[in-house]
Amino acid sequence: MDQIGALLTMIFQSGFVYAIVGAAVAVILGGIGSAVGISYPAGVATGAMTEDPKNFGKYLLLVALPGTQGIYGFVGAFLVIQKLGLTAGGATAAALTTAQGLQIMWACFPVGFAGLVSAIFQGKVCAGGVALTSKQPTESGKALVYGVFVEFYAILGLITTIFLLSGIQVGG
Repeated sequence: MDQIGALLTMIFQSGFVYAIVGAAVAVILGGIGSAVGISYPAGVATGAMTEDPKNFGKYLLLVALPGTQGIYGFVGAFLVIQKLGLTAGGATAAALTTAQGLQIMWACFPVGFAGLVSAIFQGKVCAGGVALTSKQPTESGKALVYGVFVEFYAILGLITTIFLLSGIQVGG
């Protein structure tokens, strides 16, 4: 039993594990936000296309826009993976202290949580944009602008994560 306790202690004090959890948080939360966010305008667009399928191209941008937060989460996770040295073929991963691992984990939270929340709300804004476009197809650009306003906060989350990760020193 002492060996299991020692192993668990080692795992949970491992900076590497914390860093990987941070990368996972960035991808998972951004992905959940994007999936939920896309579902709102996609549902409205599918219904609107029963009336006029010619507007598919105008709806497509509004439906796809909340998906960018998942991409931002992936970028954050990729930066962590790169920082850990896991992208170099055959190279060993950087040794991390618990404090460094926790810093990396916390650095991933801005892109993860901003992606989760902004994608969901952006999906709601874009659903309204699809409804507008279904009634006034020439106004789809205005609807897209409203969706981009929400996007700005996901971009701020990504930039914050990039800045925080760049300030964390790992390895030798």
